[in-house]
Amino acid sequence: MPTLAQVKRPANLLPLVIVVVLAAICGLATWYFLIRGASQPQPPNPLTAEAKAYVRNLGLADVEMKAKENALGGTLVEITGKITNKGTQTLRTVEINCVFYDPYGQAVLRERVPIVRWRGGAGLKAGETRGFRLPFDSIPTGWNQTLPQLVIAGIEFER
Repeated sequence: MPTLAQVKRPANLLPLVIVVVLAAICGLATWYFLIRGASQPQPPNPLTAEAKAYVRNLGLADVEMKAKENALGGTLVEITGKITNKGTQTLRTVEINCVFYDPYGQAVLRERVPIVRWRGGAGLKAGETRGFRLPFDSIPTGWNQTLPQLVIAGIEFER
């Protein structure tokens, strides 16, 4: 009869199995996020011909920019103003592109933001004026500290 020292015990395979399973999970997760990341969100639709024609009926007024320090020590830039619908249609949404520039005239940030949103069944009616407030807390440091260019980027009509 063999002694205890002579008996070979099977190697403990549990750590090896755990490592192989974890590697497979990491590989699958990486593959999933790479495939998913490849499908970038589609850019917003450009202005339709109808919306381009209607832009002349929208007026921005009393646009101001203020900066204040936020709780984390960064700077919060707020752009406030009013939009007036001088046309004959009610608008569900109006979006603008805010383009911030550096001292050399190069765009450092372009952000599309809504200034009119459909709330509780009420858009911006014909003849109506409404205030807006746009907060920005991640403007690059190379920004020239002037009011950004504001361009109407999207209009959705009430149908």
